[in-house]
Amino acid sequence: METLRKKEIRIGITGIVALVLLFLGIKFLKGVNLFKSSNTYYIAFQNAKGLTKSSTVYADGYNIGIVDDISYLRPGEVVVRINVSSKVKIPVGTTAHLDEAMLGGCTLNMVMGPNPANCFSPNDTILGSDVSGLMDAAAGVIPQVETVLGHIDSLIVTLNALASNPDINATLQNTRLLTESLNASSNQLNSLLNNDVPRLLANFNEASQNLDTLSANLAQLDVQYTLSKVDSTLDDLRGATQKLSEPDNNIGLLLNDTSLYGNLNNTINSATLLLEDMKAHPGRYINISVFGRKNKQ
Repeated sequence: METLRKKEIRIGITGIVALVLLFLGIKFLKGVNLFKSSNTYYIAFQNAKGLTKSSTVYADGYNIGIVDDISYLRPGEVVVRINVSSKVKIPVGTTAHLDEAMLGGCTLNMVMGPNPANCFSPNDTILGSDVSGLMDAAAGVIPQVETVLGHIDSLIVTLNALASNPDINATLQNTRLLTESLNASSNQLNSLLNNDVPRLLANFNEASQNLDTLSANLAQLDVQYTLSKVDSTLDDLRGATQKLSEPDNNIGLLLNDTSLYGNLNNTINSATLLLEDMKAHPGRYINISVFGRKNKQ
């Protein structure tokens, strides 16, 4: 009998431990940490907006607790009980907001008050603020969207009218021709840059090298010696010119003797008169020549 009792006691203890562990596991899954102390607060809302138990409570995006219970008192009054870590103090003036998610559900956010020295006591009631969620905002935007859609329909009709306008096709054709011309010009420019410009640069480099060679040759010339030779040549030419102007040599006499000019002029005049007399009386000269031949025969 004692052995049977011991087994029953062990089974009972094991069951109790299992129940305790199950309870702790359920609380843990709900986000409740039984080993940490917490304070309880109440929040009054007009509409819970799908808030559920065990939802996380945030303050500035930080997890400060969970929703412990939600009670519906009367139409337009819902009380939410939250457990917040005892380390977190909630200042007076704090409000609670319910932010709706796009796919349903909502999040409880605490907007902390400005004075941390004056805080709520545990079990106090915090004012809840009904904030318009994304769906409410979307509902307000729907009329504007409908207006925009009407404008979009008008825009599409206008675009269709423009697309059917033959001038658009002509403009596109001209644009295509302009693009082809630009491509041809670009090809010509590339050919110029690839072929003609390198040759031009090569010629320019060759001319520059020739200029450098010419400059080097000029730098090697004895300019002073060349100028002295030119001065000597000019002095000799000046002396020759001076001698030509002097009457003590044959060339000087020819250039300076006026009687020689007169004699030459008289000789030329006599020859001119003789030619004119031969033209006027050719018989005189011809007869004399004939008699002279006959007498010789």
